[in-house]
Amino acid sequence: MYSILVVLALFLLSLIALRLWDERVERVEWARLAASQPQTPARYDPVMVADLPEPVQRFFNFAIKPGTPLLTVAEIDMGGEFSLGTRDNPNYQPMDAKQILAAPTGFVWKVKMPGVVSVSGADTGSWTRFRILGLIPVARMGGDTNHARAAYGRYVAEAVFWTPAALLPRSGVVWEALHQDTARVTVTHNGLSQAVDIKVDAEGRPLVVHFMRWSNANPDKKHRLQPFGGQMSDFREVQGFRIPFSVEAGNMFGTDEHFVFFKATVTAVRFLTPKS
Repeated sequence: MYSILVVLALFLLSLIALRLWDERVERVEWARLAASQPQTPARYDPVMVADLPEPVQRFFNFAIKPGTPLLTVAEIDMGGEFSLGTRDNPNYQPMDAKQILAAPTGFVWKVKMPGVVSVSGADTGSWTRFRILGLIPVARMGGDTNHARAAYGRYVAEAVFWTPAALLPRSGVVWEALHQDTARVTVTHNGLSQAVDIKVDAEGRPLVVHFMRWSNANPDKKHRLQPFGGQMSDFREVQGFRIPFSVEAGNMFGTDEHFVFFKATVTAVRFLTPKS
């Protein structure tokens, strides 16, 4: 009995040590991304997008008020629901999440789902780590090109509606018009490239974002390009940016297999103040 107790104690200590290590790595990555905020950001002027196609101009002129400091890193607090199931049995769980978004450099999304069996963890551009009851690992993946490519699609798309200044024209960011109300942005960074299509309304609100995402969320569990997208609503102004506070997104967007697994209600957004 004593030996069993010792083994259990060592196992518990190892789980605690693993969690503490993960949390430290998350803090380091969060700080790295926060430090990527421009130190002396320019201020938005519609002249910056005057040479872009009309729907792109409409988007930026809605999303960023003239004179707004062009901050590209934001912290986002959100509630809502996250699916732990399938399209037929979604098993939505309430979520409480915090995220730092610094496209195209990276992101960290930390979430807690206090269901019958609590689930918590973090998702980043490099790894995904989730555990139940705060200690027991149930998902530890990443560190490969498949994960990096899939994650890159996510945070480039999220930049469209939460950090639009990150997508102003510059090296690595190319815009084109697809339709009078639809534009495409292609963002290339560190060997990764992602095209995202945005449908805007008459005022420039980005109502729908969709793209081909590298994903293994399919019956074969094999990574391949497949439709992904979401819808935005409840736009509010934060520090000169007009951004959605309600986002629903999921796999196989625009097909009969569309499955919304992410339903976020934003509670706060902070565009970090540059540090000298």
